[in-house]
Amino acid sequence: MEAITLRSSAFNDHAMIPAEYSHQDGDTSPPLEWSDVPEGIAELVLICEDPDAPSGTFTHWLLAAIPADDGGLDAKEEPTGAVRGRNDYGKSGYGGPHPPIGETHRYFFRLYGLSEPSGLADGFSADDLRAKIKDKAVASGTLVGTFGR
Repeated sequence: MEAITLRSSAFNDHAMIPAEYSHQDGDTSPPLEWSDVPEGIAELVLICEDPDAPSGTFTHWLLAAIPADDGGLDAKEEPTGAVRGRNDYGKSGYGGPHPPIGETHRYFFRLYGLSEPSGLADGFSADDLRAKIKDKAVASGTLVGTFGR
């Protein structure tokens, strides 16, 4: 699988995510930037998950149908035409970090380049996205942030 470079102007890889992007402070999605997207990518998809959640992996953000040539998202931005999945808060769009008090968790932002359109519709699940990634992903990039309360 080819590598996509994924980064944020708000936090470095494996560094603390600022509180303004947390669930407690309003669920503002952080800015993301990407580069090195291979030619021929039909669509980008994004998933953000917390593997340290007490009940198992918690999904914070699902976004599909991101144009391959966008290059990034500003804070609070979802590209025109993007398809929003349902996070584990039960809402569409971004739901920020909110680990139990006294714990610091890791948040994996993963961007995948698909070889053909996903065909996902609004309200899709993390399992729906994983099935598309398994069959169609040809490139990926990961950014890890941490957050504690």
